[in-house]
Amino acid sequence: MLFDKLKNRRIILASNSPRRRELMADAGFDFEVAPKYEVVECFPSGMSAGKVATYLSRLKSKSFPRRLEPNEILITADTIVVVGDEILGKPIDRNDAIRMLTTLSGRSHKVITGVTIRTDNRIKSFAGHSTVRFNKLSAEEINYYVNNYSPMDKAGAYGIQEWIGYIGIKGISGSFYNVMGLPIQQLYCELDKFVTDV
Repeated sequence: MLFDKLKNRRIILASNSPRRRELMADAGFDFEVAPKYEVVECFPSGMSAGKVATYLSRLKSKSFPRRLEPNEILITADTIVVVGDEILGKPIDRNDAIRMLTTLSGRSHKVITGVTIRTDNRIKSFAGHSTVRFNKLSAEEINYYVNNYSPMDKAGAYGIQEWIGYIGIKGISGSFYNVMGLPIQQLYCELDKFVTDV
C-alpha cells in the first residue's frame, strides 16, 4: 500500500488552497504545508490551454525556495478553467468575478489541474481534466454568490463545493475533486508509481 511506501518520506504540500489541504488530509496523507513563497505565475503566450496548468505547477515546484532533502517529496498544483478559447484563473476583483461567472453561465467548461511531484533528483508532472456544465445563472444568483462566498481565491471564480455548485452545476464528466482543485485519486496512483519506480 502507498502509505507503507511513504513511511520514511516527508511529504510537503506547497499550496495555499484550503481545499487541497482538506483533500490530502481526507485521503489519509501524512503531510506538512510549506510556508508561503513567491511565484510569478505567468506562462508563454501561445501555449495551449491543455499545457498551462502543468507548466504552472512545475513553475511552482521549481520556485520552491530551498533544496529538497533526499527523503522529501514536494507536491505543487495549479488549476485553470477553460471556456471557449479563454483561460480563467483567479479573478482580480469583484467585477472580474461577476464577468467570469456570467461567461460560464449556461455553458460547459473544462477544469484542468496540473500537479508536479518532485524529490531532490526526480520530477513528474501530470494533469487532471474534468468538464463542468452550468445551468443558466441569473444576475441575482451571480451577485448573491459573489457577495456571500469566496470567489476571489478560486479559478473561474467559483467553488464547486459551495452554494453555486449546489444550485448551478448541471453535471460533471471526470473527477469532482479535480474541480475542487486536486485530482486526488490520480495523485494517489501517480505518487504510488513515482515511489515504486525509484
